[in-house]
Amino acid sequence: MRSPGEQQPEGGADGASRILAGRYRVTGRLGRGGMGVVWRAVDEVLGREVAVKELRTYNDAGSGELEELRTRMQREARAAARVRHSGVIAVHDVAQHEGRPVIVMELVEGPSLDDVLRERGSIEPREAAAVGAEVMDALAAAHAVGVMHRDVKPGNVLLEKRGQERVVLTDFGIAAMEDPDDGASTNLTVSGELVGSLDYLAPERARGEPPCPASDVWALGATLYAAVEGAAPFRRTSTWSTLNAIVVDPLPEPSRAGP
Repeated sequence: MRSPGEQQPEGGADGASRILAGRYRVTGRLGRGGMGVVWRAVDEVLGREVAVKELRTYNDAGSGELEELRTRMQREARAAARVRHSGVIAVHDVAQHEGRPVIVMELVEGPSLDDVLRERGSIEPREAAAVGAEVMDALAAAHAVGVMHRDVKPGNVLLEKRGQERVVLTDFGIAAMEDPDDGASTNLTVSGELVGSLDYLAPERARGEPPCPASDVWALGATLYAAVEGAAPFRRTSTWSTLNAIVVDPLPEPSRAGP
């Protein structure tokens, strides 16, 4: 269900036949989240398939809100583009569509780790370890150039199945960068605001402290725990109880991790 003021896509629910930014023809929807929609599209100039992320906006959005969205999108593109690693999503373009920014990225043919867990419940420890090693390499490359992802979770780990299998870290939408070089303050969130998926927050983030590279490593550990055990280690029934568990509870003893 859409909020009353939310802009509705042209071309039906899947957006098919829309032309974004004058050159990207939508062929279907890849995913949808709280911030917007990711479309499968064809770049009609270069003749290749791409993924296009379009932020959700509202008809009554003010110029200040649109400007912040534009800065966030540019920050996401800059963060991903700064990291040169095969395990990080490649960004091709940042464009405008009807006054709103869109990010054009490589199309990764394969499910997310979250999709796999929804279908299978869990994965074998060795398989999880292999995925984790690839994501850790990508995070190390990001941290080396001053980028912290801040939202490592199963939904942001893509498993490409076309040709050689590849693990890809995506969605740098809330990434933090040292020296972002975009004329905006480094922190685009309200002081004390929690950003990222609650189930995978590191304890220091749950306490409201600034993120650091170790926070991404913790989130990856929680992601791999969920992959092997079938549930995030500190998930509880409410936001407060989950935050409290992250900060004070010991890690639940894994039962499927093996030796």
